[in-house]
Amino acid sequence: MEAIQVKQVGGPEAMEVVELPVPQPKANEAVIKLAASGVNFIDVYLREGRYKAPLPFVLGQEGAGVVTEVGADTMSVKVGDRVAWTGLHGAYAEYAAVPADRLVPIPQRVSEQQAAAVMLQGMTAHYLSHDTYPLKQGETALVHAAAGGVGLLLVQMAHNIGARVIATVSTEEKAKLARAAGAHEVILYTQADFEAETKRLTGGKGVDVVYDSVGKTTFEKGLNILRPRGMMVLFGASSGAVPPFDLVALSQKGSLYVTRPTLVNYIATRDELVARSSAVFGMMATGKLQLRIEHTYPLAKAQQAHRDLEGRKTTGKLLLVP
Repeated sequence: MEAIQVKQVGGPEAMEVVELPVPQPKANEAVIKLAASGVNFIDVYLREGRYKAPLPFVLGQEGAGVVTEVGADTMSVKVGDRVAWTGLHGAYAEYAAVPADRLVPIPQRVSEQQAAAVMLQGMTAHYLSHDTYPLKQGETALVHAAAGGVGLLLVQMAHNIGARVIATVSTEEKAKLARAAGAHEVILYTQADFEAETKRLTGGKGVDVVYDSVGKTTFEKGLNILRPRGMMVLFGASSGAVPPFDLVALSQKGSLYVTRPTLVNYIATRDELVARSSAVFGMMATGKLQLRIEHTYPLAKAQQAHRDLEGRKTTGKLLLVP
C-alpha cells in the first residue's frame, strides 16, 4: 500500500511516499481501507519534531473508511462497517490498523469524507466550548484564527450556545466566512490591533474567554483582553510556542486562568469518545454544524497540503484522499 512516512524530522520535504505492506490486525484491532485522512497542525508538529514520535512513522492522526478485516476477539466492529478515528498515527495511508475501541461508527447521514474532516477539529471545538470553558448564553468569547478548521466550527458552536463571538482573521475573505459561521464582530488583525479593538467592542470590560490556537504572537495580548477571572484557553501554536512567563502576571491582570488542553484528555475513555463524536455528528446531521472542506489532495500531494496549511493560505478543512 501507499503511505506517507517520515524517516527524519524536518520540513514538508521530510514526508516521503513509500510502499508498505497492508497491516494485519492484532487482537481487538480492525483494518480500515481509508476514504480520507484529515490534515491537521498536529501533523506539522510531529513532522517537525516539535512533538516526538519514534522514527520512522506514518503521519496522520485522523481518518475514516470501511473495515476490511478484524482481529481476534474484536466484537465492537465488523467487516463492512463505516468508521472514523483520531489520535493515532498512520492515517496518511491507503490502509490502517486501529484498536477497535478507538473507532466510532459513522452515522448514515454523514459521509466518510465528512467524518474524516470533523473527528479531530470537530471534537476539539466541542470540548473547548462545552468543557474546557463551558460557554453560556450571553457570555463573550474571542476566537483567534476563526476561519481555520477548528475556528469555523468553534464559532458555530459558540453562536449556537448563544454566546457573543468576536473573531480574528487575516483577510476580508476570511472575515466573510467567520461572519457566515455566526461571529458577531470580526477583527482583521492585519489592519487593526486586536487588543485595542476588543477593548473597544467590550467597552473595556474584556471577554470571558479567549480561544487561542495561534500562540506566540497572540498570547500576551490575549491576556490583556480578559475580564477579571477570565480564562485563556491555549490549544495550539501555529505562530510558534509561547515563551515562559511569570505566573504572578495572572494575578496582576485580574486573577486570570490559563489552560493548555489537548483532545486526548477529553476522549480518554471509550464512553467519552463515543459521546463527544456522537454529539458532533448529531450537530452535522441536524444542520447545526456546517463543514467547510476547502480542498482535497491526492495522498502523494501531502507535502503541498502541509505547505498550504503552514502558509495560512487555507480556510476550513484539508483532506488527503488515497
